[in-house]
Amino acid sequence: MTNETITIECIDELLEFLPAFEEPNREYIERWTGGTTAAGDLVWPHPVYVSDVMAFFQLAGQPCWCDYGYRPAEAAAMLAEDELIRAASLEQIKTMLTFCVRGERFTDGHWGMVLQEGRIVRLLRRLLVLRDQLT
Repeated sequence: MTNETITIECIDELLEFLPAFEEPNREYIERWTGGTTAAGDLVWPHPVYVSDVMAFFQLAGQPCWCDYGYRPAEAAAMLAEDELIRAASLEQIKTMLTFCVRGERFTDGHWGMVLQEGRIVRLLRRLLVLRDQLT
């Protein structure tokens, strides 16, 4: 596992999503799918995300944003604290993004939830402040 450096370009790639994610009443899930197939097989319900959500989480899952030593419970607690997010370091942002990205593996609809609750927007706004401090 590598610990790649977060560059201004990596930050800018994520920040491109901020205006779209700030849109009021935005839908992030195109539809839910699943149920019983024609053959009688059960397919667990899961969301189909809109394309920019998929693109964002693909970028946020790049090695430069992965905290390979994160602890999910600690990261979730961090993400729930608005004050912590407003003062977060780049490393803390990385930890919280790792939790957001990986959460979908364990909870269908996790990405939609962190977007709907404004957690991703808060992280991106903090990232914007940190980016300005790096230049």
